[in-house]
Amino acid sequence: MKPRKNYGTSNRIGKNTAKLRLARGISQKDFIARLQSSGLDINPTSYSKLEGQQRIATDAEVYAIAKALGVPMETLFSA
Repeated sequence: MKPRKNYGTSNRIGKNTAKLRLARGISQKDFIARLQSSGLDINPTSYSKLEGQQRIATDAEVYAIAKALGVPMETLFSA
């Protein structure tokens, strides 16, 4: 996958989510599967837009992403 060049401004967690996911060596496809198996109904396009900050992240998504990455939710908001 090519590195993303342009980010939106619709959420504050997208960049950090991508950084944390990549630091753990988890592909986007595998991470989406992990989120889905935890009960979060999210598709690849929607998740990609979340990481690209092109759509708003819901509270349920923030919670599920933090849990899947094993970090406090506040970490997703860190600059």
